[in-house]
Amino acid sequence: MCHNWGVRVGPMCRNIRPLFNFDPPATDDEVRAASLQFVRKVSGFHAPSRGNVAAFERAVDEVAASARRLLDSLVTTAAPRDRAVEAERARARARARFETPRPGVR
Repeated sequence: MCHNWGVRVGPMCRNIRPLFNFDPPATDDEVRAASLQFVRKVSGFHAPSRGNVAAFERAVDEVAASARRLLDSLVTTAAPRDRAVEAERARARARARFETPRPGVR
């Protein structure tokens, strides 16, 4: 659990990945995919009803625009992370997580 603005929040949705400081930079498609996951999480809808499609899509567009502005305005002195290296680290974590037997599970 992390603490943010005095509110206790749970871990970040596993489908939303960090997008800052990568080489090559995050694409608009990646930003939109993360925005879609965020709106799904907040709304509780995987897919909105017909009556909510316009509001859902507008929210995704607004979150994507805000996320893009954020990514474009952030600065760092750290070297950009390599996507291939980060992907291999994620695969290694997944292997370790799923290959380790859990107690009481066969």
